[in-house]
Amino acid sequence: MDGSQAAELEGQLKEVFAEAFVEPPYGEGPADVERAFRRFRSQVRRRGFRAAIAFDGDTVVGMAYGYPLSESTGWWDTLIDPVSEDLRREDGERTFGLFELAVRPEWRRQGVATRMHRDLIEGIDNARVMLNSRPEAIAAQASYRAWGYARVGSAIPWEGAARHDVMVLDLDRPMARA
Repeated sequence: MDGSQAAELEGQLKEVFAEAFVEPPYGEGPADVERAFRRFRSQVRRRGFRAAIAFDGDTVVGMAYGYPLSESTGWWDTLIDPVSEDLRREDGERTFGLFELAVRPEWRRQGVATRMHRDLIEGIDNARVMLNSRPEAIAAQASYRAWGYARVGSAIPWEGAARHDVMVLDLDRPMARA
């Protein structure tokens, strides 16, 4: 989906987010959901935004979305570990930022996240995909590693946030299948 199509599903996407991230280690509440969807409303308007949405009938059960990082992205500025300038270099095309990937608890462990991830990045022209993930999110971390992501450092992505692992998938290498 493109941004305008994803925006039409905002209500259901908020429900997915709320259900997926209320659990430990996240503990997200209503204020966190609202903050995430204030960002979502601007993200869907970004150049190159794309989303993969999973349905069970008419019900949204999972979401994955992102867009290419701009040349002036601040994402790398949140790192707390030193990394090479080459890793930080962006040109507006190099890196696809995966901003959310979530599946409602009832639909987990059925391959939904794997299919959404594959569909989201299939055919993109970017050289790599980057995401942030809580290190305590054991199942998510296992999936990312199985898909070929490697941890490149730690970040505090916003003021007051917990430490996140910054993970990169090099699309020039064959992706592992989960």
